[in-house]
Amino acid sequence: MSEVCIERLERRGSAIWQVSLGRRTLTFHEELAARTFAAQLHMRLNPPRQPGEDTHK
Repeated sequence: MSEVCIERLERRGSAIWQVSLGRRTLTFHEELAARTFAAQLHMRLNPPRQPGEDTHK
């Protein structure tokens, strides 16, 4: 499975934040928005395990 990545890039003298998953990317002007989106995407793709759940599938 692909990993959610976040990078800071420079465009026209200002910083933008790029969130990527595989070949798909989204860019944000604000770091907080990028980090929030990346965290939500990560949680959707990797839901927390329930206590007692079998991890050897």
